[in-house]
Amino acid sequence: MAPGARVRVVRVDGGRRLVHRLAALGIVPGACLVVDRSRGPALVEVGHTRVAVDRVVAAAVQVEIEPEDGGA
Repeated sequence: MAPGARVRVVRVDGGRRLVHRLAALGIVPGACLVVDRSRGPALVEVGHTRVAVDRVVAAAVQVEIEPEDGGA
């Protein structure tokens, strides 16, 4: 995924512990993220916070790309 891409979290797969940890970081279904880096540890912006997650964790987060026009 290209840096700067805006995505919306669709689903978080994984055990309860992983889902709770990501929720504490704001990565929950419906949340909008901005991808800063997708190779190696993924780096995303959640609100005003940048969060790094390893590839295994990132693979558990299913997203859809937001339209560039904001859906209008």
